[in-house]
Amino acid sequence: MTNFIPIFPLGVVVYPGEELNLHIFEPRYKQLIQECSKTGKQFGIPAVINDKVNDMGTLMEIKEISKLHDNGEMDIKTRGIKVFRILEVVKEIPGKLYSGAIVNYPHNEESGNRALMITVVRAIRELHAFLKVSKDFKKPDEDLWSYDVAHHAGLSLEEEYELLQLLHELQRQEYLKRHIAKVLPMLGEMETLKERVKLNGHFKNLSGFDL
Repeated sequence: MTNFIPIFPLGVVVYPGEELNLHIFEPRYKQLIQECSKTGKQFGIPAVINDKVNDMGTLMEIKEISKLHDNGEMDIKTRGIKVFRILEVVKEIPGKLYSGAIVNYPHNEESGNRALMITVVRAIRELHAFLKVSKDFKKPDEDLWSYDVAHHAGLSLEEEYELLQLLHELQRQEYLKRHIAKVLPMLGEMETLKERVKLNGHFKNLSGFDL
């Protein structure tokens, strides 16, 4: 399916199912949100990386306008629906301040390997324990899939976008598994280095080596 949607380019990657709170202050996006709210239409958030609007993004629905400020600014709650690919950007729309795009919606296979996903979640839990951070995924671990945990795996923005481009759940799981497998040993090395730095300069009670 191909259609036209208004777009709100942002320097974030949003995944289907993700809830995103936004503060809307620019006139063009105040107009966009007002119109989408009145008509029930959806809008797209394509990822902006290194000052470039990328082809892939996520279609969003407005859940509610939480607060309307006196100056017209808004606090809104949105939710990701599905991944889109931009075919053509329409920079100027008659009578509109915002831009739009002609997009399609590539098939996104959402069934993955449950056993592999459990391995990924455990690895992410291990990463969080190492970093002494606590995350609430708002779902039981056995109900989590890649989109639920991707923002909590320590990916860079570029890596989050790479994951968005993967249109099969099994590929996303493997991507996260490889990432964590690469990161955890590096953290262990950093911890060892930290201990060496702490010990440096102190007298050490060491036994002599018998030749």
